Amino acid sequence: MTPKDIRRLLDRYRITAAKGFHLRDHDPTDNGGDLVNHSESEALLADGVRRLAELQPLLYAQDSWTMLCTFQAMDAAGKDGTIKHVMSGVNPQGVQVTSFKQPGPEELAHDYLWRIARRLPERGHIGIFNRSHYEEVLVVRVHPELLQHQHLPVRRNGKKIWKHRLDDIAAFEKYLSRQGFVVLKFFLNISREEQKQRFLARLDTPDKNWKFSSADIAERDHWDAYMAAYQDAIAATAAPHAPWYVVPGNHKWFARLMVVEAMVAALEDLGLHLPEVSAEERARLAEGRRKLEAEDG
Repeated sequence: MTPKDIRRLLDRYRITAAKGFHLRDHDPTDNGGDLVNHSESEALLADGVRRLAELQPLLYAQDSWTMLCTFQAMDAAGKDGTIKHVMSGVNPQGVQVTSFKQPGPEELAHDYLWRIARRLPERGHIGIFNRSHYEEVLVVRVHPELLQHQHLPVRRNGKKIWKHRLDDIAAFEKYLSRQGFVVLKFFLNISREEQKQRFLARLDTPDKNWKFSSADIAERDHWDAYMAAYQDAIAATAAPHAPWYVVPGNHKWFARLMVVEAMVAALEDLGLHLPEVSAEERARLAEGRRKLEAEDG
């Protein structure tokens, strides 16, 4: 599989505009067809992880660009495993991972982007959001009763609230892009049947029982509502500077491969390199060497 083949695959899943996008057109069982096969996936993933590990120090050393990757998915889609495998080769000092849970009292006392802004990665870092600001137009949209806890003025909680939030998120990501953030958004797209099988596997494996909650089953009853919310969220916020990748998720190996390749491609496009050392700094380095070599012993 060549780099050109990989870029062709990424283009298949990369969404940068609402026009022509329909979530129903994206098959969760897709695995790249004749461009990639399972037998070579382990080597390809290892190579992607290696290239990401080589690019990360350049991002860190240049200290200007920042990468922010958000992961959204239905339960059991494999977000944790994907993050674990893709980031397995990078230096932990240059990565910030945040898992956003249900907001607490302090977070609910602020606007919904407050907790997101507090967790943005520093320049030169890779930030991973396991769930993100999109929960506010996904789970909160499917369960609008949650708005009651957000202390919104009545006149700001109207029929257009979801459109307004999507507009705000799009503007927020545009702002981040202008500040040097490379924004990538991944929706791990699994089928309802695949989720069922993964839930059953968790129930059948004692060591994985802790991952399962009765609430997970209750959320399955809202599957269609979630898919409609994802459709609207992706269509409203996909942009060249903040693309969505609707990654087929039924095959974990393929999802992980596409995520790491998307990250590598985005970093490669930055043309990263080590900072140049000025003549003055080289002179200071040479003087430092002379002092070290002149020391006794």
